[in-house]
Amino acid sequence: SYEPVGPRAYPLLMLGLMSLGLLYMAIRPTPIVHKDDEPALDKATLTKIAACIGLLLIFAATFESLGFILSAILAGVPMARLYGGRWLHSAIVVVGMSLFLYWLFDRVMDVPLPLGLLSVLEN
Repeated sequence: SYEPVGPRAYPLLMLGLMSLGLLYMAIRPTPIVHKDDEPALDKATLTKIAACIGLLLIFAATFESLGFILSAILAGVPMARLYGGRWLHSAIVVVGMSLFLYWLFDRVMDVPLPLGLLSVLEN
């Protein structure tokens, strides 16, 4: 019989993959060597990191009320712009990815995601 995977499996899958990566890093034969040409951790980089954290917090705060699609667009477009994307391309890609990921999780993998304000469009 068919049983949906459910949302519990994905964090466990990620935990397993991250554990394997950590194990590999711990027992790798050659140590990590830092190069001189790596970018410095300057004020601009720290500002981008802070902006990313802020956008992820906005995504988390609006996830239930606005729904997955709208909150992903609200956080995704500024994130794309932060890393040099142009407005039109950023908007098109983020809207497309939001719709595709909602369809993938909700319809294909049976992991329900909130529609929020867009729930009026649902059958």
